[in-house]
Amino acid sequence: MSAPFAPPQEHRLLGIGLALAAYFMFTGIDSSAKWLGLVGISAVQIVFLRYAIHLALVATVHLPRHGRVMIRTGSLKLQFFRALALLGSTVCNFVAVQYLPLTVTGAIAFTVPLLICALSVPFLGETVGWRRWTAIGVGFIGVLVIVRPGTNAFHPASLLSLLGAVSTAAYMLLTRRVSAFDSPATSQFYVGIFATVVLLPIVIFFWSWPTTPDGWIAFFAVGIFGFLGHQLITMASGLAPATVLAPFSYFQIIFMALSSWLIFAQPPDFWLYVGAPIVILSGLYIWLRERSLAKPAPSVVVPH
Repeated sequence: MSAPFAPPQEHRLLGIGLALAAYFMFTGIDSSAKWLGLVGISAVQIVFLRYAIHLALVATVHLPRHGRVMIRTGSLKLQFFRALALLGSTVCNFVAVQYLPLTVTGAIAFTVPLLICALSVPFLGETVGWRRWTAIGVGFIGVLVIVRPGTNAFHPASLLSLLGAVSTAAYMLLTRRVSAFDSPATSQFYVGIFATVVLLPIVIFFWSWPTTPDGWIAFFAVGIFGFLGHQLITMASGLAPATVLAPFSYFQIIFMALSSWLIFAQPPDFWLYVGAPIVILSGLYIWLRERSLAKPAPSVVVPH
């Protein structure tokens, strides 16, 4: 006798649970990258590890099941630009976390739904009304509250973090395009192989081995967290629509705050409590507005 079919509500609850687990993994990526920087590993090597280990895991898990089908793509050009956008996001973020608390880089990352909405005009030819443009503007006021340009609290790495968010938004829009003809396994393969091949001839000049047990743990964790995060968010997307999952991406700020506070002794400051809600509420407004217009929901915050 076949197992009873779970009702849609159960599927959605499982999808939400998997999405929350994915956001925990994404926090693990940034935490591992920050820790590796503290123990003396170069940013170039950290980025290489994130993708090389990810690629090895993708090949191990998916290649036996999919074979050559995994490397067939409907558009090598789009996969190239998609991989380039994600690599740019990772480089910017991994450098930024060496200078900024995870809570700050995490809050800036929540501008991604705002940027996706703005970039959907040139990328997808969509029309964005005045209400959503207002929400985008208000969201970036929240960013200004967080980074406080012109004050002693401002660090130039904040601009790098924002550039990383722009790259992430471009990556998500390109992902929306390639998902029409390529499987998640194929897309994961191309982001891994592109970054690994590009960085391999460069990383040999920056390579160093960890000298402490915690360094070795972070050495492997940065790639493992990336792979698991991608897998979990892909599974979650198959169980619940983006309109359901999108708001839960903001739970990642809780994971970021806990990691920043408990691991790196960098608790959130007062202005983060003021600015982050502005950014988050702006993103949620865009989500509600696009849901009312029956348009695709702004994508969740993406792994680096």
